[in-house]
Amino acid sequence: MAGNPERRAALVDAGVEVLAREGARGLTFRAVDAAAAVPVGTASNYFTGRDDLLRQIDARLHVRLAPDPEVLGALMARPRDRALVTAFMHDLTARATRDRTGYLALLEMRLEATRRPELRASFTTSVRGDLQEGMDFHREAGLPGGDATVVVLYLAMLGMLLEHLTLPDVLNDVLPGVTVPEGLVEQIVAMVVPDGPEAASK
Repeated sequence: MAGNPERRAALVDAGVEVLAREGARGLTFRAVDAAAAVPVGTASNYFTGRDDLLRQIDARLHVRLAPDPEVLGALMARPRDRALVTAFMHDLTARATRDRTGYLALLEMRLEATRRPELRASFTTSVRGDLQEGMDFHREAGLPGGDATVVVLYLAMLGMLLEHLTLPDVLNDVLPGVTVPEGLVEQIVAMVVPDGPEAASK
């Protein structure tokens, strides 16, 4: 396998673009080469097969969609209350919206995982790891609510982002006077996350 890390990263990002635009069926080495504007056959020198490419796309998307350390640091200086959880969810929504292509590629990965047992195993481990990391972070940071709060918040935000980034008109004006996505984020957190100083241990 070729070892140029910059070229490999560019090919993986091109794979993200192809996956989001064409779906998993369209994710061929030839399509990745075209999206990366490199000679035909380049991708085949960097990946052992489509599964290898998909695993590397998964790893790359975790980097692309991760919180900015400076933003995270600023948020962590705030009181550990429901408002802070709301700020975290606004940041999550902003990151997914800014990198809509990356988020759509993640959704395509989920669909492809339903068809490929080998990918399902590795992707399940990856996504479950993210959920567990969120639960650990919430708990260790002393944020309001417990593990069940995080799981329900995760499910609610996942559904909201799915609609907002794929069929946004579904949510427009669904709740009169509630903006999309900002107002919906506020609604979700208010309904899921307990409030008050005693809420952190629940």
